[in-house]
Amino acid sequence: MSAHSEAAVALVTRAVLPVMRAQRSGHVLTLSSLAGAVGVDFCVACSAAKFGVEGFMGSLHHDVAPFNIHTTIVEPGLFRTELLVDASTTYAEGSIDDYAERTAATEKVWESMNGGQSGDPAKLADALLKVADLQAPPLRFVAGDDCLQAVETKAKTLLAQVDASRALGSGLNHDDA
Repeated sequence: MSAHSEAAVALVTRAVLPVMRAQRSGHVLTLSSLAGAVGVDFCVACSAAKFGVEGFMGSLHHDVAPFNIHTTIVEPGLFRTELLVDASTTYAEGSIDDYAERTAATEKVWESMNGGQSGDPAKLADALLKVADLQAPPLRFVAGDDCLQAVETKAKTLLAQVDASRALGSGLNHDDA
């Protein structure tokens, strides 16, 4: 995933919003991924780009809601698409020696997953059509058992981190606030 494709998300969204504002309705569904929901090992660039899409759409949600425009961030897990075929997958040329062993192992895992992803793209398409028709669509649509589990784990981790931060993180306001 490149920053160029993520910039296209912003450009396309900016192009459709004037029409949606004029008609006082609309629904922008934007494709993110599991990597944008939780971050994934050795997918730093992809995860960063997808986190950017999530932040963009999550913030835009507030700006367009008064115009009856909805945004939905679609977070699919691994679906049996062409994502992992050789023509779609490019690995970095060089490797940092400290990561060489893990990089080789990770590449083998990704290659072995091609064609064996558990998600059915046709079922995802059907689910997306249903999400598009909802009167009150969700800000996030977490799709696929693998992504549901990963996002649920992240949510629990975030709550635990909030609790762990409470003693040092609270009471930091100015005394006159």
